[in-house]
Amino acid sequence: MTNGARPAAVLMLLGDGPAGTDILLIERAPDLRSHGGQPAFPGGATDPCDASPAATALREAREEVGLDPECVQVLATGPALYLPPSDFLVTPVLAWWHTPCSVAPLDSNETSSVARVPVATLADPANRVLAHHPRTGYRGPAFRAHGMFIWGFTGGLLAALLRMGGWERPWLPAEQVEAPVPAISAPSDAGRAPELTGESG
Repeated sequence: MTNGARPAAVLMLLGDGPAGTDILLIERAPDLRSHGGQPAFPGGATDPCDASPAATALREAREEVGLDPECVQVLATGPALYLPPSDFLVTPVLAWWHTPCSVAPLDSNETSSVARVPVATLADPANRVLAHHPRTGYRGPAFRAHGMFIWGFTGGLLAALLRMGGWERPWLPAEQVEAPVPAISAPSDAGRAPELTGESG
C-alpha cells in the first residue's frame, strides 16, 4: 500500500573523476541505530518547502555533504519506488556534476564519509555479488567498492544504472554474501528515512 507513504528522494550524482565517470556515495555513521555504517546515496524525506523530488535530493545533499546545487544539472527523475519496511515512497534523481566542488560530511553523527566511486569499479564483475538478507529473505545485487559493501535499495539502483547506461558487464551471481542485519530503528532516526540505504522490502 502506498497510500499515506512519506515521499523522499535520493541523488544519483554522476561526475567526471580521475578514473572516468564516477558516482557520489555517502556512508552512514557507524553508531547510528538504524543501518549504521551502510553506504547510500545522499537523500532523505521530503520537506514541505521542497518543490519537487529533485529539490529534495539537492537539499539533502547540501545538508549532508555540502554539495552546491549550482554545480549540478538534473538529468532525469525516475519513478517513485515504495519501500514497505519504512513506508517511504522514494524517487531517484539522476544528475550530472558539471562543476565538481569540495564535499565532506557536515555532521559526523549522521555521515562518516563521502566517496566518488568509479563506474568502472562497480561494473567490474569481480566486485559484484548477490546479497542475501537472513531476516527478510531478500536477495539482490550488491557491490564491493572502496571498502564498502553496497546492497539493498542502493545496490539495486546502481545495478539498474549500470544496465541502462550500457556499463554493465557480464557477471555470474554465483557468490552469495549475507547482508548485515540492521539494528532496530530508534525514534531519533525516524525522520531520516532509514530504509533508503538497506533493505528494499
